[in-house]
Amino acid sequence: MEQLASEVEAVSRIYASRHGIERSPEWLVLKLHEEVGELTQAFLMKTGQARVKGQSDSDLEASLEAELADVLAQALLIGHHFGIDMEQAVERKWLAWNPNRQRQRGESHGAVSAEEGGGW
Repeated sequence: MEQLASEVEAVSRIYASRHGIERSPEWLVLKLHEEVGELTQAFLMKTGQARVKGQSDSDLEASLEAELADVLAQALLIGHHFGIDMEQAVERKWLAWNPNRQRQRGESHGAVSAEEGGGW
């Protein structure tokens, strides 16, 4: 994931330079917010909860995919800006609750498997 984050960072720098944008921490978070809004619109259109504006199913799928990519890229940029290893952060925040990983380490965080009706 670090390679992906580095490449996204390089593209973002080029974009900002070409458009005279200062990539402050505030801008990074506001841009993420913008992209989440666009993802929401694509989701609503894809799931039939908003007008599709003449777009085909494949257009709607492509839009959803593109907006998901934008949200991921912005999250990676924020992580990169603050020196966060996003892969390790996901491992600690999400994957620590994976019952298979807990069993491998002989741990339990009190998590209950989905089959047992658990969740966080």
